[in-house]
Amino acid sequence: MKDQAIYKRVVLKLSGEAMAGAPGFGFDPDTINSLALQVQNVVNLGVEVALVVGGGNIWRGGSGSKRLNIPRAEADYMGMLATVMNGIALQGALEGLGIPVRLQSSIEMLPVCETFTRRSAIHHLEKGRVVIFVAGTGNPYFSTDTVAALRAAEIGAQLVVKATQVDGVYTADPRSDSNAVRFSTISYAEYLARELQVLDTCAIALCMENKIPVIVLSLANPKNIALAMLGKDVGTVIGGE
Repeated sequence: MKDQAIYKRVVLKLSGEAMAGAPGFGFDPDTINSLALQVQNVVNLGVEVALVVGGGNIWRGGSGSKRLNIPRAEADYMGMLATVMNGIALQGALEGLGIPVRLQSSIEMLPVCETFTRRSAIHHLEKGRVVIFVAGTGNPYFSTDTVAALRAAEIGAQLVVKATQVDGVYTADPRSDSNAVRFSTISYAEYLARELQVLDTCAIALCMENKIPVIVLSLANPKNIALAMLGKDVGTVIGGE
C-alpha cells in the first residue's frame, strides 16, 4: 500500500542560497533541478504545495545597504526583486517536469507574473498547481520566513517546512559549537524564550497564533521533504503541541 501524506496543503520555504549550490551565489542549474524534483515528489503524494523563496543568492539587503549607502527599505525592495528572479527559475524547472505552476507576486508586475490574492492562490492549489510566492509581503522590514508564515495562514496550510543546510533546530549553532544538541520537537514558547535564530520571531509568532507547526529539515537528503509529508522524523518540529 502506498504511503499516505498526513498533510493536505503545505508551504515550503527555500532560502535563496539553496538555489546557488556550492558556489553560494547566483544560480546552479543542477541544484535548482534537484529542488524541483523534490517538490515533484511531494506533489506526487497528493499534497498541495506553495513555495516561498528567498533572494540571498543574489542580494542580501542588510549587508548590501551598508556597503552601498542606500536606505534599508530600498535595499529590501532589491531583495524582493531577487526573489522574483528565483521564482522564475524554479517555475521553469518545475514546468520542465510537467508540473503546472503559478508565480504570484506581492508587487504588481503583470508582464512577469500574477499579483497575489488569497482566493486565486487557493484556487490554483485546489486545481493541483504549485504556487510560488515572490516579492515578500510587498513591504520592507519583513523576512521571507515571515512571508512563509503569513501565506500559510492566509491559504489555510497545515504546515510550514523550512528546508535549509542544517538538519533541525539546535541549542546553539552546530557549525560553531560542538556541544550543540538538536531538538526533536520544541514548543513555540520555548523557541521564543531561547531566542533561537533559525526562523525569526515574527514568523514563529504568526505560526503560534494560527497553530501552524513548522518543520526545519536539511536539504542534504533529497528525500527529506517527502518523508516529512509522511510524518517521518527528519528534522525538528516547532509547535504542533
